[in-house]
Amino acid sequence: MGLGRLLIVLGLVLVALGLLVSLAGRLPFKLGRLPGDIYIQGKHSSFYFPLATCVLLSLLLSMVFWIFRK
Repeated sequence: MGLGRLLIVLGLVLVALGLLVSLAGRLPFKLGRLPGDIYIQGKHSSFYFPLATCVLLSLLLSMVFWIFRK
């Protein structure tokens, strides 16, 4: 992949992430607080692992890269 094409793809990904962040308050779900995310709170500590969010973002990025590969 040439440098120009790589920069275009990275730019589009950054624009998509920017739109997602700016519109995140209007989404019917909150990224990072999806069902399936692990959150354990103790008396003096807490543990948070966004499992469902990671899977969702992985699927979305895989589809985007698959589309650009074709």
